[in-house]
Amino acid sequence: MISKASEEYLKTMYILKKQNGNIRVTDIANKMNCSKPSVNKAIYNLKDEGMLNYESYGTIELTLEGENLAKKILEAYDIVYLFLKDVLNLEEDEAENEAERIKLAINDNTINKLAKYVHKVLDLSNLDCNYDVNRERCRDCVKRTNIKK
Repeated sequence: MISKASEEYLKTMYILKKQNGNIRVTDIANKMNCSKPSVNKAIYNLKDEGMLNYESYGTIELTLEGENLAKKILEAYDIVYLFLKDVLNLEEDEAENEAERIKLAINDNTINKLAKYVHKVLDLSNLDCNYDVNRERCRDCVKRTNIKK
């Protein structure tokens, strides 16, 4: 299990990969408004956790595990953001800022319950199943897919 700070670095790396096709220490530092030594420390911590591959002065590449965790982190942020913006009607900028801070403070169980609520209120889909933010689909939907095969 990685720290909340490491989650933020991982999320930033995933976003940079999607935007630029590559991940560089300088880009991470600029995006997160932090120093390069801080980024390097985070990189080595994430490498030790198996979230990325990196050799000094080489390219930074997310492992499959790192990419999946980054997607989960972004999904959790999106759920909080949707709740703040579309349910509580906060302005977009305020919702973005608050979602960043709230996501760092809540656990997966709370995110799962919030996701069910947000999806129900916004009529996005029915998550009265075994939805789990740790999976890209809910457990019941996965079971139904596996039964069809």
